[in-house]
Amino acid sequence: MMGVQLHGSTGGCAVRDWRQAVARGLHGRCPHCGEGRLFRAFLKPVDRCEACGEDLHHQRADDLPPYIVITIVGHVVVGGLLLAEKYGDWPMWWHMALWPALTIILSFALMQPVKGGVV
Repeated sequence: MMGVQLHGSTGGCAVRDWRQAVARGLHGRCPHCGEGRLFRAFLKPVDRCEACGEDLHHQRADDLPPYIVITIVGHVVVGGLLLAEKYGDWPMWWHMALWPALTIILSFALMQPVKGGVV
């Protein structure tokens, strides 16, 4: 089994399943225990888990979450736009209203879970 090596407040090293850690992060929970909150603000992670004391200040997601969100949203929006153009007869104002709004909503909805999964 592939795992993640831990270096936290416990002082020792342990191995944790990376899939479980990513799933907990996607839900906005501590990757170590799954109990404490991962974010103190929309995209600002906490320094330390309030439940287990795991140090999280060293976790940096940098630019990866926006790249992942752009890829997901781009595929959904462009795919939807192409399907609407091929099978629908929508007026231009409908496209101008729907696709930018959908892009913004999906981007904000996915950013925090994706960042949690990366952290």
